[in-house]
Amino acid sequence: MCCSGSVYAWSIFVLPLKTEFGLTTAQTQIIFGFIIGIFSITMLFVGRLERRVGPKITASIGAVLFGSGYVLASFSGGSFFIIILGISILSGAGMGFGYITVLANLVKWFPHRKGLATGIAVAGFGSGAILLSQIVQPILSSGVTVIDIFRIIGISYGAVFLVSALALSAPPATGEETAGNPIKTSVLLKDRRFWTLFYTYFAGSFSGLMLIGNLKPIGLSFGVSDGAATMAIVLISLGNAAGRIIWGQIYDKIGGKYSVSLALSALSVLILILATGVFHDISFAALSLIIGLFYGANFVLYASEVSNIYGIYQLGIVYPILSLAYGISGITGPVVGGRVFDMTSQYCIPIVIAAVVCLTGLATYVLFMKNTGSLNTK
Repeated sequence: MCCSGSVYAWSIFVLPLKTEFGLTTAQTQIIFGFIIGIFSITMLFVGRLERRVGPKITASIGAVLFGSGYVLASFSGGSFFIIILGISILSGAGMGFGYITVLANLVKWFPHRKGLATGIAVAGFGSGAILLSQIVQPILSSGVTVIDIFRIIGISYGAVFLVSALALSAPPATGEETAGNPIKTSVLLKDRRFWTLFYTYFAGSFSGLMLIGNLKPIGLSFGVSDGAATMAIVLISLGNAAGRIIWGQIYDKIGGKYSVSLALSALSVLILILATGVFHDISFAALSLIIGLFYGANFVLYASEVSNIYGIYQLGIVYPILSLAYGISGITGPVVGGRVFDMTSQYCIPIVIAAVVCLTGLATYVLFMKNTGSLNTK
């Protein structure tokens, strides 16, 4: 999860790709957005595959795809399309294989503490950028090109990913896993609660991904030093990771209704504060940390809600479909932010857009999520 989550350090590559190879801001965000999109699409079929072949094989496939994607990008010469093929498509698919395999198995191992269990796991994903940004920044400063760094990531992270994948296992069979067939997509798509969760998940992740994909350039545009802008990447990732554990425990205590409402309300307010652009190094870094805490709620609350409504053995089937919302937000959020910046040369407008979208997610959840009881999946 930590290797996969290194994608959250993407903004550290934005300026090198622009200055060394002439990519536009929008192009760098298209790469980032497509990583998230392919990641989400891949999970659609990985859940069913994992049921048949087990977690070790599916996660190992993910490791190979993840590492080979970065290695391919390292031979791109800065070509936008080869980087898309390598990092966005291959590595993004590898992330999907690893992510859903871990989540689908964790709720089986810990069915009575699924909020905390998934929170700890996705905290690993959220913390990935902390490690990568600290590794990459000094290497960039030493004069190594960004595509050479891609090769280092592909080989080292791919190896760690593979070793970790080989250590995964399913819990001992209890008979519960055969209690029901996979939920039919036609049944799922008729359920209002699914679509409420879908849009709410989209809104919260759209706003967060727009900021994460552009965080370092945002900080620099507000007059924050380069060091503080890089540290903001670490802090938003630290907040993201810690938030996933915290919100998992909050969910277990107060449930989805209050957890989701609280997280989206606070995230909207924090993004509007960011839009003021009045910051020095410490305040920008501190706000990044706090935004990360509330953004991290997205990745534990909805997984927990899915297992609560549809059952823990349906998580590997339902959550990948729900995660298409995350994929759509990954393609649209960072790209909208980068495109609006290219048009206006400032980040305040895209930040306000992020806050407004987040507020619409809150309104949708409050208005339409009336009941979180179980669904007849037949």
